[in-house]
Amino acid sequence: MSMLKQEDREEVSRQLEGLANSVELIMFTQTIECEYCAETRDLVEEVASLSDNVDALIYNFVTDKDRADEYGIDKIPAIAVVGEKDFGVRFYGIPAGYEFTSLIEAIKIVSTGQSGLSDTTKEALAEIDDPVHFQVFVTPT
Repeated sequence: MSMLKQEDREEVSRQLEGLANSVELIMFTQTIECEYCAETRDLVEEVASLSDNVDALIYNFVTDKDRADEYGIDKIPAIAVVGEKDFGVRFYGIPAGYEFTSLIEAIKIVSTGQSGLSDTTKEALAEIDDPVHFQVFVTPT
């Protein structure tokens, strides 16, 4: 069953045309007591089906714990957006509504291998010596 309407599928396909490099959507799920895991898996697989340059890799959060640890995944459903390099882009929960657009944009940006930040910003960030952990929380309500 398709999660996206046909017109949305066509737009996503258009958006993902000409990605600079391949991207993997590495999803962690489980079948028991995980709200939105099944829907998130369906969405990830559907997005991947719309581009030859996007692959969906699905792992079980419990039985593939070593993989989850490798990507720093500590809750589900989770999606790691990984290109030639892992930039640490993660989505937790189902990327629905406005977050779906963020997922598509993340795929496009990760495929380039570039942050899009100015040289001035990169220089300022290079001066930070201590580790920094950024999290952005979004809710549809």
